Order: sequence, then structure tokens, then C-alpha cells
Amino acid sequence: MGKWKHKKVANVGRHQPLAKQIEEATYAQESTKAKKEKNIVESEKFVGGKLGKKILDQARRQQEDLMEEHGLTPKVTLEESLACVEMGNIKLQDEADGDESEKLLAKESDEQEALYSDLKISEEDEKALELFMNKEQTERKTLADYIQEKLKEKETEVHTQFSDVGSIKFQDLDDKIIELYKGVRIVLSRYRSGKIPKAFKVIPALTNWEQILALTDPNKWTSAAMLQATRLFTANLKEKMAQRFFNLILLPRIRDEIAEYKRLNVHMYQCLKKALFKPGAFYKGIVLPLCQEGDCTLREAVIISSILAKTSVPLLHSCAAMLKIAEMDYSGANSVFLHTLLKKKYALPYRVIDVLVSHFIRFVADKRELPVLWHQSLLAFVENYQDDISDEQKEALADLCKTHRHHAITPVILNHLHPSMANVEKMITS
Repeated sequence: MGKWKHKKVANVGRHQPLAKQIEEATYAQESTKAKKEKNIVESEKFVGGKLGKKILDQARRQQEDLMEEHGLTPKVTLEESLACVEMGNIKLQDEADGDESEKLLAKESDEQEALYSDLKISEEDEKALELFMNKEQTERKTLADYIQEKLKEKETEVHTQFSDVGSIKFQDLDDKIIELYKGVRIVLSRYRSGKIPKAFKVIPALTNWEQILALTDPNKWTSAAMLQATRLFTANLKEKMAQRFFNLILLPRIRDEIAEYKRLNVHMYQCLKKALFKPGAFYKGIVLPLCQEGDCTLREAVIISSILAKTSVPLLHSCAAMLKIAEMDYSGANSVFLHTLLKKKYALPYRVIDVLVSHFIRFVADKRELPVLWHQSLLAFVENYQDDISDEQKEALADLCKTHRHHAITPVILNHLHPSMANVEKMITS
């Protein structure tokens, strides 16, 4: 029988002195700490590029808002802005690259064809809507008319605390600047693609941007130039200024385009999409003026509302728009926009629901034949918000259906309000 051998166990560090072990542990801790500090320094060192630009832009915007709050907004002159752009100190948000824009426009063109193929307006709807349209034709104000009115008010100094004479700024322009923007006007009247003039890019940064913009004659811009201008002004103007741009320049161009060609070309349709990046200005500058004037055609309402149907719009802006539309005098455009917004199924506050109920109930005393669009908007409201309507409101809406009936839509409305009433209505109509 052989001799049993003990296995040798590695005694790592057993024979090292205690001082040496403490020294090695301290060195390991210091090296780990140094590595962490080095990583932090390197991460701080490499914060740049797009991230650094976003941080700086956000800080600049917050500083501008604070200065504007306290009335310290700096006035930028045209000469200073042009000089800064040439030196590269001012970088405004510019348009996308040409290739990407062409791809987006091609895709948008396909969507346009689908939209207009589905757009069918019956003669009965048009005749019914004519009863509710404002037949008094009012002249549309252009930017030039607006400028002239403000100049007259400034000359005569007839204004009160409620007038907006101070909302538009005027400056004495040099002849060279006037000639420069007359050249920009020629470029924009022939623009198809590519870069836009630098002198045009600085306009949103000017205090008298309306005065300068009038020199470029927006009525003669091409559709592609209008798209570039909408991108530029939507990105760089405050909401109130963007609202004025939409109302005085974009909306008249949209209406003229639809009146002449019965549709929008791809550039003008894309303008509406870009304008929705400022939803408050879009509603106040385009949708609400259309409903308020009362002369909006059904085709105009359907085309513009299709943008709202495709795009995600914040709740508060849409609620405010529905409140205003419901309180206006009725026209066919009101029903189109209300129907579109109701189909988006927002979680509406009770105040908005009460105003919408009052909007429909006031037609009890109206003896005119209501168009199909009105019945469709009522159906969309009852279908999506029947759980939020009180019993008294349901009774009032049921009485409304006795006054204004539609052979196909009214039974469905009553079925959502009171199923028993829907059966009675079927018996009456049959």
C-alpha cells in the first residue's frame, strides 16, 4: 500500500507582509477612482455636436423668454442680422436637404391622389350648405393692406389701449435694402428647388419682419417658395407672429389655390402640415377665421380638416377650437371641423361637452333643412361621448331628433341615447 500524499494548496498572499498587502489595496482603490474621474472628464470633453447644439439652443430660448417677460428683448436691425449671417454667427433653422425633400414631396403626392379620389361632394349637400353660408362677400386683407392700415394709424396716431398699433414695427429702410429685397422677390417668384437667399432667412429675426416681408410680394411666390417660407417662419417665429403669417399670407394663398384648381398641389398641402407644428397658431390663423367668416366652401373645409385627421394635435388646443367653433354662427365648415375633431376621440372636459350639447340643442327652433354633415357631427358626438352626457341632456337631444330627422342617421343617434326610442323612430319612418 502506497504512502498517502497531501495535496498542496496554493497559499496566495499568506507569506506577504501586512504593510505590503495594505499598500496594494490602497493602490487598487486609487486606480479605480482615477479611472472614474478620467471617464467623467472624457464624457464632459466630448459633449458636443448635436447634443451640445441642442443644449445651447434650449438655453438661448429660455434666456429669450426671460428677457421678453421683463421687457428686455434686444432689437435686431436688418444690417446687423445680415452681417451676422455672413459671418456665420446667426444660424436659423433651415430647410431639409434637397434629396430628402424630394422624397417627402413624392410620398405626399401619392397621399394627395388618394385624398382627392375619395373627395365626393353631392349636389344636395352643396344646396343645403348654401342656406347657411354668408353671401356677403368681404374683401380679403393681404399683407400689403394690413401694412397700409397700420401706417395710416401710426401717422394719425388714432389708437387706444385696445388697438394693436404697437404690434407691428416700422423702420426707415435704406434704398440698398429695398433693392436687395426686390431682388429676393424675383428669386422667390421663380424658385423651384435648392437654397433660398440668406437675406430671406434673417427676416424672422427682425422686429419689422412684416414690413420687410411685404417687399418680397408673397402673392407672387411659387408654391415651392411658400413651402420654404412656411418652414422658416413656423420654426423661428413666436406663436402670435406665426398666427399672423398663417392668416395674412398662407390662408389667402390656400383658398385661391383651391378655388382655381379644386385641390391643393403637393407643396401647398405640405405647407399646412408644417403649419401644424404650432397648433395654436394654426387654429387661430386658419381654422377659426374660416369658420367665422361663414364663406368657407365644403371643399376647403374637407381638405384642411384632412390635415387635422392625419396629424396628432394636443388636447388643449383642440378643446379651445371646439369651444370657439360651437359658439359661432352655424355654417357647413363648422360641421366638417367638429366632425373631424370629434372622431379623434379626445378625453373632453365636461365644459366642452356642455357647450357642444348647447350647440346642437339651439337648432330646435331652426326650421331650415339641416345638411347631412350636421347629422353626421351629431352622431359622432353621441357615439363617442354618450357616457359623459347627463340624462337631461339626452332627453333634450332626443327632442331635437324629433324636429330634425334623417332617415338613416337619426335611428342610430337615438339608439345611443335611448334604445327604446330608436325602435319607435323606426316605426315612424317605416
